[in-house]
Amino acid sequence: MKSLRLMLCAMPLALTGCSTLSSVNWSAANPWNWFGSSTEVTEQGVGALTAATPLNEQAIADALDGDYRLRSGMKIANGNVVRFFEAMKDDKVAMVINGEQGTLSRIDVLDSDIPSEAGVDVGTPFSDLYSKAFGNCQPATDDDRVAVECKAQGSQHISYLFSGEWHGPEGLMPSDDTLKEWKVSKIIWRR
Repeated sequence: MKSLRLMLCAMPLALTGCSTLSSVNWSAANPWNWFGSSTEVTEQGVGALTAATPLNEQAIADALDGDYRLRSGMKIANGNVVRFFEAMKDDKVAMVINGEQGTLSRIDVLDSDIPSEAGVDVGTPFSDLYSKAFGNCQPATDDDRVAVECKAQGSQHISYLFSGEWHGPEGLMPSDDTLKEWKVSKIIWRR
């Protein structure tokens, strides 16, 4: 009788097979992943994504440890065909991974849960990092928004994209008083 009950309990799991178990995020079951993510933007890259990571879906998925769902595409940038992958988290784009000729060249981080090694994350105000734009920043465009890109202090590979409200002429840098209210909208890593 006991074995019959056990078989009845196990039967639905056996009938659904691997399809049920494939949706389980096994990396989240690891005890070392229980206390938050250690993914951060460093001089080497973002978490395990580095310049040495091949620009293919399997290598990127392995580096992300299955924490994100990937979707891929291609676009034209500066006259070159650029392949990209979007790392999705809860149906939102958390990272955009770009590359050319099979190598990773740029990662845009949009997820506020992934800080830079200096502790800066998406949403950090300009005034927390810079007193003035001169010598640190340059005008930029980002998806039809006015933006300013600033090099992270002491970094060769990391920059912060700030965006906010400004109604001045396109291509000009907003005043420092205006920038004080702007916030990091992306952390950018470049090879």
